[in-house]
Amino acid sequence: VQFVESGGGLVQAGGSLSLSCAASENIFAINALGWYRQAPGKQRELVATVYTGGRTNYEDSVKGRFTISKENAKNTVYLQMSSLEPGDTAVYYCNSVPAYFGSWGQGAQVTVSS
Repeated sequence: VQFVESGGGLVQAGGSLSLSCAASENIFAINALGWYRQAPGKQRELVATVYTGGRTNYEDSVKGRFTISKENAKNTVYLQMSSLEPGDTAVYYCNSVPAYFGSWGQGAQVTVSS
């Protein structure tokens, strides 16, 4: 399966952004889908996960600010981000959890200015 991310941009600290991720195949059977991010000079990290039953999990730094969801009928995963901080600046990717190497897309750049 391939993923295509969209919706990034430039926002001031405290603002909000929404990301979308379209999958090339049916996502219904994928046990877990996640949003990852990679900041300059840092390793890619998993920040949010959604499981087939709808349960979600978040990395501590984004808890209460980010919301992951999915819409099986559209094969799309979403990430709603609010109260953004400069530390959230990164390229955001979606993939399964654990990630499949061949499924990485181009990502969506999110830049948060102070």
